[in-house]
Amino acid sequence: MVMKQLSGGVVLALTVAALAACGGNNGNNGASGSPTASAQAASSPAAGASASSAASASADYGDTGGLKLPLVDKPTTINWMLVGDSPVNDKMIVKEIEKRTGITVNFQTYASSTYQDKLKVTVASGKLPDIFHGLTAAELKKLGKQGAVVPINDYADMLPNFKKLYMEENDWVVKSYGDESGKIYTWPIYDMNRAVNHGFLYRKDIFEKNGIPEWTDTEGFYQALKKLKELYPDSYPYASKSTVNIFKDFAYGWGIGGANYPVYYDEAAKTWKFASTQPESKDMLDFMKKLYNEKLLDPEFITDTQDSWTSKMTSGKSFVTFDWIGRLDLFYNQVKDANPAYDLRYGNPVGPTGHVRSLPKIEAGWSITVANNANKEASLKLLDYLTSPSGAALMTLGVEGQTFNFDANGKPVYPELANEPAVDIKVLENKYGMWLEGAYLRPDHRSVYFNYTEKEQEAQDKITNGDKFEPLDPVLNFTDDETATIAELQTSLQKAAEEFNTRYVLDKKYGDAEWEAWKTNADKLGAAKLAKIFNDAQQRFDSAK
Repeated sequence: MVMKQLSGGVVLALTVAALAACGGNNGNNGASGSPTASAQAASSPAAGASASSAASASADYGDTGGLKLPLVDKPTTINWMLVGDSPVNDKMIVKEIEKRTGITVNFQTYASSTYQDKLKVTVASGKLPDIFHGLTAAELKKLGKQGAVVPINDYADMLPNFKKLYMEENDWVVKSYGDESGKIYTWPIYDMNRAVNHGFLYRKDIFEKNGIPEWTDTEGFYQALKKLKELYPDSYPYASKSTVNIFKDFAYGWGIGGANYPVYYDEAAKTWKFASTQPESKDMLDFMKKLYNEKLLDPEFITDTQDSWTSKMTSGKSFVTFDWIGRLDLFYNQVKDANPAYDLRYGNPVGPTGHVRSLPKIEAGWSITVANNANKEASLKLLDYLTSPSGAALMTLGVEGQTFNFDANGKPVYPELANEPAVDIKVLENKYGMWLEGAYLRPDHRSVYFNYTEKEQEAQDKITNGDKFEPLDPVLNFTDDETATIAELQTSLQKAAEEFNTRYVLDKKYGDAEWEAWKTNADKLGAAKLAKIFNDAQQRFDSAK
């Protein structure tokens, strides 16, 4: 769901005059003044209302994180540019935001296929909407230096939710996403990810039918595949549709995975390394090579299509794979009429660490930002409200008693959507304007996105209860020159690593000599230089206050 990023040339093409225009008054009525003054305004009740009535208004809508509703003391309209398949300004979400905050939001929605082109034109014009998203962090920093977008942490005293989540409880956020002056121009999203979203999946019905226990370690995994091959000689027990991404998927279990793979952070050594030349990588490849040589791994694991892989996993040609947890029920629903016993389940991790990837709790990939204009404080306070538990519930659950009710199990039920075969986030967007891409900043975990099936819940519990997560790597902040060098080196090194890994697994002649030659070649291609860039950035991160 993360937006494609614009090229650096978009911002570089902006003229100083255009940037200056961004900071002008757009003609809407909004709060203005210094951060200190606006902090006082944020805690003031609306005109004509008492402090107690304002507090009551906040209480009526749940936990606002300390914000007082309404957010403004006079009618205010803001323009918010984001991705959307259809107009939403006549839907519930806009009316409810205005009712609670006093702010009328004009959502300017554009289809995902055209959004980036429209954003380029909008940014180049200098007429920025009050809130928008889609620029890279580097582009936002350039705009920030020109005064076109707001340094959010300068207004922290009027933003209790931002201050709590991104400055007090997670003080690394500004270091990771801010500029060299410690100014941050992007509003992150909080707690969006499910704890477990991918992993090894296995045919529990086949395992139980043949008395094969679910593996608990790497040797148990190998023995299970070996037994399956004996019982089903025409099968290839492990199948994959991940192509070369199979190496990244396996890497977490060998302690060399990470969001920047094939670069990863070694927590024990407190050093960034190039994963594909580490001893752990060779151990992983040797294990995969053994699976391939013994015909336990599908020989088409690098080239298989989704359709072919699906056929293998649903027809009994293969029994174990790695994929998204939604597949657990999708495959069952696909074959249940012909094979009602089909039972795909989430399996334990594979590899010496016994870990799966961790998904970040805080992400700034959306680059939601606020234009530096007369509406900046109203815009910032609105983002802060939507980051509160109250705002999270509004944007991702709806209005209890109006759009939904909780059933006996605490699940949301939407009476107006009773005829829908399934109520997912897209249905809620179309009906109510909820879950707009670029407008939800913190999901309520009671929402349908976290409404796990029994099999998906089992996956969450298996990994969470056992704390089987690989630690998250630090989020580093690179200079423009470093970013350019990383882009150049990482592309060539990753391609070379994928080609070597594939050949190592497939070619029986490949062994220790070829491994040593690969390490030498990787250094020639810049592996050490790439790791040094990450370690230099880590040093800056560690020394930053």
